[in-house]
Amino acid sequence: MDIQARKIQFIREFLKLKNEDMIAKLENLLQQERQKQYQSMNEPMSTETFNSMIDRAEDDSKNSRITSAGDLKNEIDTWS
Repeated sequence: MDIQARKIQFIREFLKLKNEDMIAKLENLLQQERQKQYQSMNEPMSTETFNSMIDRAEDDSKNSRITSAGDLKNEIDTWS
């Protein structure tokens, strides 16, 4: 069962609930998990990760794997 089917199945089961305590527990669980996800996304990166990103950026620059600001602006102008 793929993620979309699982979500639909969960929603169907959720809509059948009549117990307010269970609904409150599910709401709290969702809120807690979202907070954990938000916190993990906003943790400072390690020095090693930062240096690795710099090394990759320098390598991209040396190997002409970059887009100039002007080229990017021109490309964005074609989006509308």
